[in-house]
Amino acid sequence: MCGIVGLLTSKANDIPENNILEEMRDVLVHRGPDDVGEYIRSLDEKGPFVFLGHRRLSIIDLIGGHQPLSNEDGTVWVVFNGEIYNFKELRETLKGRGHQFRTQSDTEVIAHAYEEYGEGCFQYFNGMFAIGIWDEKWNRLVLARDRLGEKPLYYSDINETFLFASELKTMMLYPLFTRKVDSLSLMKYLFYEFIPCPHTIFNDAKKLPPASYLTWHRGKTEVKEYWSPLDFLKGEENFSETEAILRIRELLRQSVKRRLISDVPLGIFLSGGIDSSTVAALAQKENPGKIETFSIGFEDASFDESKYASLASKHIGTKHHEQTMTPTDLLNIVPQLPDILDEPMADASILPTYLLSKFTREYVKVALGGDGGDELFAGYPTYLAHKIARQYEQIISPLHPMLTFLGSLLPVSDNNISFDFKVKKFLSGIGYSDSIRNFIWLGSFSFPDFLQVLSPKITPQFDRVRLVEEILAYERTYPLKDRTSLLQFLDLKLYLQEAILVKVDRASMACSLEVRAPFLDYEFVEFIMGLPSSMKLKRFTSKYILKRAIESYLPKEVVYRKKKGFGVPIAKWVKGPLKELFGDLLSPDRIGREGFLNPEYVTSLLQDHLMNKRDNRKQLWTLLVWELWVNRYQPLL
Repeated sequence: MCGIVGLLTSKANDIPENNILEEMRDVLVHRGPDDVGEYIRSLDEKGPFVFLGHRRLSIIDLIGGHQPLSNEDGTVWVVFNGEIYNFKELRETLKGRGHQFRTQSDTEVIAHAYEEYGEGCFQYFNGMFAIGIWDEKWNRLVLARDRLGEKPLYYSDINETFLFASELKTMMLYPLFTRKVDSLSLMKYLFYEFIPCPHTIFNDAKKLPPASYLTWHRGKTEVKEYWSPLDFLKGEENFSETEAILRIRELLRQSVKRRLISDVPLGIFLSGGIDSSTVAALAQKENPGKIETFSIGFEDASFDESKYASLASKHIGTKHHEQTMTPTDLLNIVPQLPDILDEPMADASILPTYLLSKFTREYVKVALGGDGGDELFAGYPTYLAHKIARQYEQIISPLHPMLTFLGSLLPVSDNNISFDFKVKKFLSGIGYSDSIRNFIWLGSFSFPDFLQVLSPKITPQFDRVRLVEEILAYERTYPLKDRTSLLQFLDLKLYLQEAILVKVDRASMACSLEVRAPFLDYEFVEFIMGLPSSMKLKRFTSKYILKRAIESYLPKEVVYRKKKGFGVPIAKWVKGPLKELFGDLLSPDRIGREGFLNPEYVTSLLQDHLMNKRDNRKQLWTLLVWELWVNRYQPLL
């Protein structure tokens, strides 16, 4: 795992000083503390100035994997963040076609695969990756991201100077980059709690979408998609339940085995949930010795699930490491969030994810996690809630105003996912389509809120259709009528790719830890996409087919327990240890001076929460993360 950066320009005056280029590269040192490298091509009549920078976290071929890395004649240069799990097979194929290799690294396989297949090479890679390739023969740059978006890649085209990097903080160091906030992206952040591709918080930058590659040639940029999960939808039962179970077991086994390849110590995140426990069980089966597993617990019982991690570990037979965290441990990370994220993202579970990564990094350099299981197998409680909501709208909708009023009278509780929180969230999504309701439930601010939370300078730009344009676009392209599978697709494309994977990447890389996701092996994803939703959500049993597939590997208490997830006591923090921080960063003077939000409305949200009138934990956390980010990076309106 690494950090990459590149800059190309044909304008001599836009070439930054060497110390700035080095600073742009080295601000990514947390992503790659083990090695540093660069390639520079001078500006001449034949082509542009090219800078490729790399910070390396050494995982494969510790000696020979230095980057940037070229082919034999130096006409193809590669910088790469991630892992190509099938690189050994690809190397043998390329050797058979006459390619010669100097190293044992997967990076060199990328260079030769590009020589052999051009932009078509990316469809041969099984892995997680963000790649930059400078093609000297054709004077062009090619960028690519893995199919599910595990690795980030940002780019910017500023007056014919092209930038790309693993993180936005690199681009902010380029003198011509302006930190002007994109108002639409701010609104999307307030709605989703993240900013979806291709948008970023800045006007001057974009994200390269997953499963896409970009070509830059003589100042012209083109983005193309090379893979889509929609190509593997079938919409009918082509497999019996028994066949599906056997196939799931085998594909997951192969996926885990691929991700155990490492030249450095490796372990497993083990929360005690079904997904991470499945990965741990399969990894232990492939490992001759005891594999190391890691979990964290919390003093607050309503947020703690460490007993299930311990139960799973004992059953599987791993060498388990566990650390109990205090509220202070979590609180100490909050001021660091802007440096960890560098773009607002309001999933508070990044705090325990960071602590888990930091703890794990004390023992190993690589960890496998269970991300992707909920999206692929309909594991979130929202899938069941949508079923209930449809019945509610058909039968009880005339009583909705009265029930909403009665729901508002429920006493406010600060507990994790409390009863009143669930009731009020459920009622807030009634009256919308499944797709919109899904993100109203997941997010912070709904449509009526935008006319109040935004400043008068930004409110006139509010456009409800543009706010949810991603949802509407995915709905239009989705070919099946099955509403559950549509919701899964939306969660895959939006929630997983833009929130969960961002959280895991930033939290783990801040600790120089590589995290791999066996559930996101593209061959496994393709198969699961072809299964009907009735195998995933069977009546009121979520993850039905996965549970059937792995129930013989794990204790029933782990397989069939209710989903919990990483909870954070935000509601309590606002009234307690973070009260001063919330009061300072959300103060009317500060909010008014910055000009992005409406200070009166923000103050009312905070006061209502402090006085137990309303549970505004999600809105207030989203605003706090925004204000922490604004305070750190000083963006322009």
